[in-house]
Amino acid sequence: MAATAIVTGGSRGLGLAVAEDLAEDGWHVCIDGRDADAVRAVAAAIGAHAVPGDIAQPAHRHELVETARSTGRLDLVINNASTLGASPLPALRDLGLDVLEHVYRVNVVAPLALIQEALPLLLASRGAVLNITSDAAVEAYAGWGGYGSSKAALEQLSRVLAVEEPHLHVWWLDPGDMRTQMHQEAFPDEDISDRPEPSTVVPAIRALLEQRPASGRLRAPELLAGARP
Repeated sequence: MAATAIVTGGSRGLGLAVAEDLAEDGWHVCIDGRDADAVRAVAAAIGAHAVPGDIAQPAHRHELVETARSTGRLDLVINNASTLGASPLPALRDLGLDVLEHVYRVNVVAPLALIQEALPLLLASRGAVLNITSDAAVEAYAGWGGYGSSKAALEQLSRVLAVEEPHLHVWWLDPGDMRTQMHQEAFPDEDISDRPEPSTVVPAIRALLEQRPASGRLRAPELLAGARP
């Protein structure tokens, strides 16, 4: 039976790149996103299951897991969907608390809620969780207080989950800078064409899935270095 993955935010950026790669490799892939037309178009193009919706909504998370269940199993959840918050990035003194609450709801609460929903299926398949994080989780960059602290919280949740669920692989991956819409929103007036395409990170994720190291924090360049013969 083919393996099954849920990839949140799978209609663009890194989510799309890894979803396409897994689908080409024969995986059942369930992707979501708030732009229903885009999610359906991408799913049709790459041969994935389209589940449009907002990852912050409980009913949508349930639908994602049930779609995976309909394939017969669930082997991997990639929590890739996230939100930057305000653009351009404000200093903490100017960060609206309503914006911060929304960032945490999408970047921290929703990934944990999806894991909770998916956990029985993941444990049955001895599967894995891959949470996409950022160097902003561990470095102090001006303007990145909201997003960075949300990713730091996601990393700590990942650490604790890895301890509490020893039969589950839990990885949190810093993919590095990428040429994505979110990165452009962080720097609306800058030319980011020198940043690498999200597809350049896919080999690192595939190396992770093939090598299946112990749970922990990983960086894409290190995985790529380890994947070289």
